Amino acid sequence: MRLGATAQSEWIKFRSVRSAPAVLLATGATLLLGAWLVCAGYRSGWAGMSAADRASFDPVYASLRGIELAQLFTGALGVLTVTGEYTSGQIRTTFAATPQRVQVVALKALVFGAVVWSWSTVLAFAAFFLGQGRLSAPATHAALGDAGVPTAVFGAGLYLAATGLLGLFLGVLLRRTSAALAALFGVLLILPVAASMLPGSLGDRIGEYLPSNAGEEIWMLNHDGPYALGAWPGFAVLAGCVAAVAAAAIVLIRRKDA
Repeated sequence: MRLGATAQSEWIKFRSVRSAPAVLLATGATLLLGAWLVCAGYRSGWAGMSAADRASFDPVYASLRGIELAQLFTGALGVLTVTGEYTSGQIRTTFAATPQRVQVVALKALVFGAVVWSWSTVLAFAAFFLGQGRLSAPATHAALGDAGVPTAVFGAGLYLAATGLLGLFLGVLLRRTSAALAALFGVLLILPVAASMLPGSLGDRIGEYLPSNAGEEIWMLNHDGPYALGAWPGFAVLAGCVAAVAAAAIVLIRRKDA
């Protein structure tokens, strides 16, 4: 099958994932509701905040806090995009039509990543403007033209696309929905909590290099922690994790039948 036909086939299959519209809508609701509630809370409590807390307040991070839950939706959608084919056996038909398995997975990731990135970026801008509107005076708020703000808002879309691709490649690697979701939630949720329980500064040192903790720095303005990596280095850690899982998945599909 030609490259264009394969890409079109992957687009059709993505659209046929029954849960996709609901998951994408849930992602949007989470981001927008999170922006509204978090920023409204900061605004109402601004007068009671200490001078130090006000000085370190990150208005962009406040607007985008819904990402912490939304990443689970995009990651789960990535898993379901792949494991549904394995469950139904459709993946065998796909590989029979296109024996170049790596090409199939690459195009599947490209289609999925483009959709999730586009949708997430639109939502990130909407959440930013909604949140800043709720903050307003007297709380510190940001404008889109302020230093670092465009990177943070665009970065939010990249972050959600990356967590979605992480789920997709875990789906290719593990092939079972339950196993892939467990691995995804373990990486995004359980590992950061486990690291925070380590004594002294060890937890902070290790935690900063975990994929979700490092990756979220791209949608923050403030990188003042002693072990903060910064926006792009932090995102590179997340991207490296996604690439490592993708590489393992590619090795598997080359060696093992569907």
